[in-house]
Amino acid sequence: MNTLVVCSHCEKINRVPLDKAASVQPICAGCKSKLPLHDGVQDVSDTGLAKLIRTADQPVVVDFWAEWCGPCKAFAPTFTATAKALGGQFIFAKLNTEQFPSASQAHQIRSIPTLIVFKNGVELDRQSGAMPQAMFMQYLARWKA
Repeated sequence: MNTLVVCSHCEKINRVPLDKAASVQPICAGCKSKLPLHDGVQDVSDTGLAKLIRTADQPVVVDFWAEWCGPCKAFAPTFTATAKALGGQFIFAKLNTEQFPSASQAHQIRSIPTLIVFKNGVELDRQSGAMPQAMFMQYLARWKA
């Protein structure tokens, strides 16, 4: 199973095998920088997110979060566990709203955490607030590729 990862340095889209990335830090095919992929979840910038949702052929699930947000921190392990379970069916990304406020404005984020599912560059659905893993997986089931 593969995922697409946007390089945080050159913004090249890289196709990364998830099983290999679990044991070896993936590097960008273009600039050879380490890719921001951890446990099947990638960190994206505002421009990286825009490129990813335009390019991806799978649904992209984005967690809009902030370091100061308690519910965001509580939900992070659930997001990671779900990424491990459903990797290859979805692309999982996190965007720090404090670092990239323009993305929050562009996507009209009013509260965090907010999850948005994109496919073919279009927002399919959004959900605000943390949720248990079973509920999160049930939520995603309707958007499987």
